[in-house]
Amino acid sequence: MHLVPLPALADNYIWLLHDDAGNAIVVDPGDDAPVEQALASRGLRLRAILLTHHHADHIGGAAALRQRHGASVYAPEDAHIEAATVRVRDGESIALSEPRANYKVIAVPGHTLSHVAYYGEGVLLAGDTLFSMGCGRLFEGTPAQMLASLDRLAALPAATLLCCGHEYTAANGRFAHEIEPGNAALSARRQEVAALRARQHPSLPVTMASELATNPFLRIDEPAVIAWCERQVGRAEDRIARFASVRAAKDVFRA
Repeated sequence: MHLVPLPALADNYIWLLHDDAGNAIVVDPGDDAPVEQALASRGLRLRAILLTHHHADHIGGAAALRQRHGASVYAPEDAHIEAATVRVRDGESIALSEPRANYKVIAVPGHTLSHVAYYGEGVLLAGDTLFSMGCGRLFEGTPAQMLASLDRLAALPAATLLCCGHEYTAANGRFAHEIEPGNAALSARRQEVAALRARQHPSLPVTMASELATNPFLRIDEPAVIAWCERQVGRAEDRIARFASVRAAKDVFRA
């Protein structure tokens, strides 16, 4: 399966997955135009659309693509997502024949309450729950919900490729450095991202192994992160409170 990030809108990625026979899946098409261009230039047939959550920058092009291509639209139970043809729930599997692929649905509330991720074929399609060196804002969920969601994703195999919904990696890396300035893996990842972005290349996908070594939201139990939380809020025994303090700091971080 070929994996292609399609830049869209301001800083979104629409993920295109296709086989050698020309069958394609797209994930979170907030805009139909980049998808149509990619399909035409590669000679692909759109067979399925996977949606992770209801925000307009992730679903805005889904209805038009469904209408033009007759593609099935998989989405969580959410009244905001009117383009859905198949509703998915936590623990279910999506078995596609063209292209041949199987994805497990993982409920990941936090960014939104109905948010799901899709895992399969060695890839995690995470939407706005997990970013490289970051995580999504809590627009609807609680810190406890988001941390539980991130814990589920962190348990996936280390070789899993993370595909998320935005190019936030460089900014996330600057914040992560504030938390763990002595993290050598983080420094190396930031240098890698700077080189990629200087050539206008995507910083994604990235392995979960890299994220476990660099992402402060997946490292809430690491001594350096605990020490940062102690300096910020005075107490750090509660991992949910640690996560909440790191997320709150990221919400106001400017650098």
